[in-house]
Amino acid sequence: MTSGTRKLQAAQTSSELKRAALAVFERQGYLNTKITDITREAGRAAGSFYTHFDSKESLLESLLADLLAEADKTVTDRRHSGDFADWQAVRWHVSAYWETYHTHSAVLRSLQQAAIVNERFAARLQELTEPDRRHFVEHLEQARSAGARLPGDPMLVASAIQSLMLTFTSQWIDHGVRGDLAPDATDADGIDTLTNIIYAAIHGPSGHQVRR
Repeated sequence: MTSGTRKLQAAQTSSELKRAALAVFERQGYLNTKITDITREAGRAAGSFYTHFDSKESLLESLLADLLAEADKTVTDRRHSGDFADWQAVRWHVSAYWETYHTHSAVLRSLQQAAIVNERFAARLQELTEPDRRHFVEHLEQARSAGARLPGDPMLVASAIQSLMLTFTSQWIDHGVRGDLAPDATDADGIDTLTNIIYAAIHGPSGHQVRR
């Protein structure tokens, strides 16, 4: 067996383990998942897991890295703009996050669960997501330079906005909040509402009119 073949097989096994983990996380939750559950789902020997990952947390980090790499590709979208004076630019970011949550909800839920019970992982999560947060901060700083009255330091505002997006989106998608409060609401309504709140936070109550 050549070195190239071994690398290809290793990559395939790693991918199979990650797919299996996603399936198990979705079915029974991250905290309730054991490594043997993942290897069983993948049809692999239990010991094979440690050839590719040091722990369940390291596998989750790899899934997060895949998610971030995919999200990075969205910035090449011609509709992407950092001009947060433009309501549509804010909405694009909210919509991109919304779609990411739809696609990767199992990973995002697992990250939240892991961070709650593991301080080291919570710190690592902050480190891994720092570039994405910095990207948002740059847009806020640009808006402030253009005259927007931010309610606080751009990094703190970015953190608050990201927390809001996570909470609102997860409640809407995972817990059916729209069914309880607004049964006729669509995803577009949820995205618009979240965009309006964030836009008002950036520009203040006397800012530009937001779409309703």
